[in-house]
Amino acid sequence: MADAAARPATFVPADPGFEPRVRDSFARQPFMATMGATLGTVAPGRVEVILPFDAKVTQQHGFFHGGAMGAIADVAGGYAAFSLFPADATVLTVEYKINIMAPGKGDRLVAEGVVLRAGRTLTVVRVDVHAEAGGTRIHCASGTQTLIRLDGRSDGKA
Repeated sequence: MADAAARPATFVPADPGFEPRVRDSFARQPFMATMGATLGTVAPGRVEVILPFDAKVTQQHGFFHGGAMGAIADVAGGYAAFSLFPADATVLTVEYKINIMAPGKGDRLVAEGVVLRAGRTLTVVRVDVHAEAGGTRIHCASGTQTLIRLDGRSDGKA
C-alpha cells in the first residue's frame, strides 16, 4: 500500500461555486494573458496552468525560461489554495521555492498545484511543472509554496 503522505488529501471547498470564481479570477490576470497561459483542470485543492510554447517565453537556448516556469507554478499553486477558500476571501503568495531539474523543452508546460495542507490562514501547496512534447512528459520543476487567505477582501480590482 502506498504511503499515506504520498496521496493527495481530499478537500471540500468552502464555496460550492469555487470553479467559476477561480476561472474568473484567472481571466483577470494580464500577466498570464501576456504569456499565453490558460487554465486546465480546476478541482478542489488542485489546479493546472498550461503554457503553450512561444519564443517570447524562452531563454537564449530556446528552452522555456525559468521565470515562465516559476510564474505558472506560482499561479497554479495560488489557485489550488484559492479553490478551497470561502467566496469572500482572496489569496496572496507568501513565499515559494522552485527547483528546476530539467530544461523546459517541448510544445507546452503544464504546472500543477496540489494543496498539501489547508489551514485557516496559511495554506501549503506542492507544485510540479512538466514539459510535454509528442506525447512525452518530462518532469522539469518542483517546488513548495505558502499562501495566505485574506478574508473579507475582494478578489477583484482594488
